[in-house]
Amino acid sequence: MGKFEKQETGIEGLYVLKPTVFEDNRGFFMESYNKKDFEEIGIPNEFVQDNHSKSSKGVLRGLHFQKQYPQSKLVRVIKGEVYDVAVDLRKNSQTYGKYYGVILSEKNKLQFFIPKGFAHGFLVLSDEAEFVYKCDDFYHPGDEGGLIWNDKTIHINWPLEKVGGEQHLIQSEKDTKWPSFEK
Repeated sequence: MGKFEKQETGIEGLYVLKPTVFEDNRGFFMESYNKKDFEEIGIPNEFVQDNHSKSSKGVLRGLHFQKQYPQSKLVRVIKGEVYDVAVDLRKNSQTYGKYYGVILSEKNKLQFFIPKGFAHGFLVLSDEAEFVYKCDDFYHPGDEGGLIWNDKTIHINWPLEKVGGEQHLIQSEKDTKWPSFEK
């Protein structure tokens, strides 16, 4: 039996992963990645870069993607809680323009596998969150694209009430200027 349970999202290739966690009075142990186990559940990606960010409550990062050098990502939260979102940008997909969102936290230890062809972003719901993710291609600084977080076509149901409303969002200037999604 593998160490990861793969949960379908209704969008092809996009999965929530639940690791096996061993807990006792000392704490816990889990594998967050195992190439062999991932191949067994249909995720054969070879990851080449790990990233780690720290953000405070109300920070909304994204929605980002790489244009010419798309990346698959394996994301998780090691401290705090975020609402994580992936938007299908694959033009030939039956779910083109659809999104899926999931709460990732240090408590639930869930991971989100986001394949190439998706925009990605997250909203920090706890006072502070540390977010780590693996990528299967390197970051190319001049290749970043994005979508505006509150696009009216995609209509992401961000849990803004958990951060005190839209007026309490903290974003980079770049993230406030991304274009809208156009089919």
